Formats: sequence, structure tokens, C-alpha cells
Amino acid sequence: MSILYLTEQGTVLRKKGGRLLITKNDEIIKEISGFKLERVLIFGNIQITAQAMAFLLDEGIEVSFLSSYGKFRGRLAPVESKNIFLRIAQYERYLDEEFCLEYAKTMVEAKIKNGKKLIQKYSYNHPTINFDDILKAMERGLKELSNKTRVSSVMGIEGETTAAYFRAFGRMCLGELEFTNRSRRPPKDPINALLSFGYTLISNELLSILCAIGFDPYIGFFHGINYGRPSLALDIVEEFRHPVIDHFTLNLVNHRVLTASDFECREEEGIYLTDEARKRYFLHYEKMMTNPVEYHSEDKEIITMPLIATSYRTLFKTQAHKLMKTVQRKEPYQPFLME
Repeated sequence: MSILYLTEQGTVLRKKGGRLLITKNDEIIKEISGFKLERVLIFGNIQITAQAMAFLLDEGIEVSFLSSYGKFRGRLAPVESKNIFLRIAQYERYLDEEFCLEYAKTMVEAKIKNGKKLIQKYSYNHPTINFDDILKAMERGLKELSNKTRVSSVMGIEGETTAAYFRAFGRMCLGELEFTNRSRRPPKDPINALLSFGYTLISNELLSILCAIGFDPYIGFFHGINYGRPSLALDIVEEFRHPVIDHFTLNLVNHRVLTASDFECREEEGIYLTDEARKRYFLHYEKMMTNPVEYHSEDKEIITMPLIATSYRTLFKTQAHKLMKTVQRKEPYQPFLME
């Protein structure tokens, strides 16, 4: 199963038989078998016919709509999961302060450990760059986690260690594209643009997976409730930010896959990838998301944990199902840890 990214402005997605046609000015650009699609992402000024919408819904294929700059606007989804029992359990866990606290600690611990691992892997290949001060700060954060008794205090640790981590991230960025600090809404430099875009993509993927399983994606245990924010998806994103998107961004930048000429300034809207660069980005993103990645199972009952090879996209589904068991059975959550 593949994902279709539509970025060519002015195109139209149509249906013909069991196939989807991408047309522009009444000329067929590409034909795709709809039965081989998992999802469709539409960026900017692209139309989709009613017949194509009906076909995608009937085939259970979700469509996500984003601005041409990558801002998520909404989704066209088939009938949501009927797993009301999971949602009832989710609401109960949300009201359980002890459950939310332990889950928050677990997620932040995983995020810190994954950040440390990425820094250490980079440091191994670049021994002349000193990260000792940052690694010590992150280690202090890990030790302080166990003493926290409120989710808000855990979020404080997450904020402090993330700030330290991004100081290291700037040192890991080589070449013409520099990174000084994290900026959002809008991103103020190319690297921040890549980070924000990547986080949006994996958040959208996780949102779809959670909805398909039967979760209410707007009720999170770490991020809590904020009107219109898919907090549960953002909860799981935390364990994947550093090993997936940050690592991917470093590869794009440090291997000169993307350079300064691949970005443009949209006045007050910030810095974004050009249309051509975005197409290149998706080619590398799909390769990264589908290639095998090794990790250790965190099953506490297994003494010798073998390396498991799978893709990040499969891992997203694995972690979502782990969360389902955690919510339904009140079992400890086992986050993904970077190998």
C-alpha cells in the first residue's frame, strides 16, 4: 500500500473505473490504481471530484487536506471505528490523575532517552564536537522525573530538556543551513521549516491510525485537552520526534539533499519548501518511513530482547495498539526507544 501526495497546483483528482486520474487542463498527468492506496494527501489548490471522494470513502482510503505550506486543514475519512468501549475506557483514564501522571512520565522519559541517543550516535562520528553539558542536563531531567507528582511538573521537565536538546541539535547541523533555536508558527529558518513540516506529517499519520482503532484523538493523557488540538496524537508523536523527524532532517541538511535555494520566504507566513523541493522531500520521506529500522522490544518479561526489524510506519501502528492495551487494561505503556 502506498501514499499519494498531490502537490501540483491546479490539478484535479478524478475517478475512472477502479483507477484515479490526476489531470491538469484536461490532460492526464498520471493514472493510479485506487485499490493500492492507503492514504491521499492534498496540498493547496487541488480539486477532487465527488466521484473520486465517493470511491475513496468506499475503499476506506482517507484524504488529508493541507495548505500548500503544509498546514493541516482537515480530513475526509471513512466511517470511524465503532469501538465505543475503547473510547469509554479512554475517558475513564483521562479522569484518572495517577494514570495520566505515569503515562506522562513514561512518554517524557522516552523522549529524553531518544534525544540523548541521537546526540550520542552523532557524537560517535563527530568526536570533536562537545555535547557533555547538554547530555548532563538531559540526564538531570531524567533523574528528576521520578520525583514529580503532577503532569504540569512533568511538562516542565520536558520543556527544559527539550531546550537543552535543541542546543545540541544546532551543533549537529553542518553546512550552509544554520539552526539557533526552535521557532514555530511560523518557522523562521529552513531547518525549523523542515522540523515543523515533518512533525505535521507524522502527527497526521498517527491521527489517522488512532481514529481507525477507535480512539478519540482529541483527548490526550500528557498534553491534556485544548480545543481543536489532537492531543492524543501529539502524545505519541513525542516518542518519535527525535529518532524519526529530527534524524531525517539532519540527513537532508548535512548530506546537502536540500539547500538554501530549496526554500522561499512567504512574507509573514515564514519559510517554506519550494514546490519542487517538496516533491523531492516526499521521495526521501517515503523511503525513510518504509525502510527497515531495528529496535529492541521493551517487553519487561523478556530478559534477552532481540532486535526487531520493521518500518517506522509499521511502528506507528504498533505503538497505537500498545496504547490501546494500556488504556483498556491499565497496563504500563512501553514506548519506542531508539536503537
